[in-house]
Parts: sequence; C-alpha cells; structure tokens
Amino acid sequence: MNELRAARGRAILCALAMIAGLAAPLPASAMCPSHEKVSAMIRAWEAGEAVRGLQADLSMSDAECGRQRLVQKLEPALGRVVGYKAGLTNPAVQKRFGVSAPLRGMLLEKMLLEEGEEVPARFGARPVLEADLLVVVKDSDIHQARTQLEALRSLSLVVPFIELPDLFVAEGEKLTAPLIVFINVGARLGVVGRGIPVEPTEDFAARLADMRVLMTDQHGKELARANGAAILGHPLNAVLWLVRDLEKSGARLKAGDLLSLGSFTAPMPPTPGLAVTVRYEGLPGNPRVSVRFR
Repeated sequence: MNELRAARGRAILCALAMIAGLAAPLPASAMCPSHEKVSAMIRAWEAGEAVRGLQADLSMSDAECGRQRLVQKLEPALGRVVGYKAGLTNPAVQKRFGVSAPLRGMLLEKMLLEEGEEVPARFGARPVLEADLLVVVKDSDIHQARTQLEALRSLSLVVPFIELPDLFVAEGEKLTAPLIVFINVGARLGVVGRGIPVEPTEDFAARLADMRVLMTDQHGKELARANGAAILGHPLNAVLWLVRDLEKSGARLKAGDLLSLGSFTAPMPPTPGLAVTVRYEGLPGNPRVSVRFR
C-alpha cells in the first residue's frame, strides 16, 4: 500500500498540468447537460437517490461534456482525478448498448478506499460490486505502446481491486451508452489491495490472461469466477484502449496515474454482513483484496 500511496503522490505532483487541462470546460452544445441539471444530479448522488428523467438521446459528445461537468462538481468533495476506468469491457454487454468498444470514466482520489475499511451495503442509489484490477502507470512512454508487452513496460504495479459502482439511474428508466458516459460509467467507490510489481515479460503477460479471478464470501463460498481473458480477451487490451481513448481527448497519462481495467465478473448487489474476497490465482503470490459490508 506504501507503493500505491507513493504512486498517488506522484500522480498529484506529476499530473497537475494534465489534470488542469482536463478540468478545462469542453465546448458545450445546446444539448450538453446544463449546470443546473448536473447540480441536481450531484444532490441525488450525495443523498444516494436514483435519478429519473435523464435525456436518453444525448449524443456521445454531449454525454462527455456532461461527464466533465459532473466530475468538476464532484472534485471539491472527492479530490482530484487520479485515474480512469474502462466500462462495458464485455462484447455481449457492448452489443446490448449498441457500441463496439468500452466506455471511459474518471476516478477521483477519495473514491479509492484502503483494504480493511467497512463499507455501507447501501453506499449508493443502486450499488453493486465487481472483481476488477488496477494498474499504475510508470511513465508516459505508454503512449508509444502498441502491443501488450510494450504496455507492460510502462506499468509499475498491478493492484487487486474490488470496484463498487453505482448504477445511479432508476430502474425502468431507459439507459443508453451516452447516459452511461454521462454518469461517469457509474464510478463511486473501490477497495484497493496491495500491489505487486509488474514484470515486463511475455510470461507475466501470459499470467495476466490465464489467471483465475475467484470471488468468495466470508464462508469460502464461491460467488463468481473468471479468467483474465474475460476483459477484452486480455487485461492489457483495456490498458491499450484507455491510452488510445484518452489520446482522442488530447489527454496524456503520466507516472502514477491509475487505470481500472473493467469487471471480470457480473455485478452483484452487496448485502449487510457480507464479506467478499477476490483472489487472482496465477499471478505472483496469488494476490487478493477483501471488503466487508455493514
């Protein structure tokens, strides 16, 4: 966890220019969600209430504008942008929403919790939990990466991660890919485990694809399992996609930035008293991360 704290510190020191650039307002069209609409969403978000009546026919560019406004209004309470998440990394889910690629959200500093903290089961309007994985960017050379091995060379840590998204939109409301972008791909919370150093080798890349991601409860009962290839055929494909998608927005990654690669398992709702452990069997040391809900 000390390495991750150091990485976060480097992110703040090294990425100020990038963050300042990202905080600049996007050109707003008449369809970009208004500041008033976004402020109302923030009030619902803070109260843990699901939202209704969002505009389902937003264009993707207007959804990105709305996401930027949403994140800007969350920053005073949740801190700076420290990373990015890939959502909809499953082809079947992409097809359901009529897209052919993942969707990107932003991670704010106080969204990330250290392992050992108890989390309310009702941490959001429509809370779910997912087995995920974080990586820490080592340097900006990642923008030259075109292969999985090249991507590995610009990563410093692989970090066990249980993401705790909030679906946020009320059940029964129409949910589209642009709306998912607008709500920041459901980013709410996540529990961070102890990272392991990246080995920039073909063997380590193969381990990431072949690892068994196993989710169990406090009694050892298996809740879900998947292998590394469940994310875009290989977790590093999510890294490469995030790099390219950020470049389209004119953003560049710096040392210490965090990337959440997507869910290996289907989302499930937490319940009071549930404790969940996710193990990554096949990676060096078989790392794990746990969370308990109250």
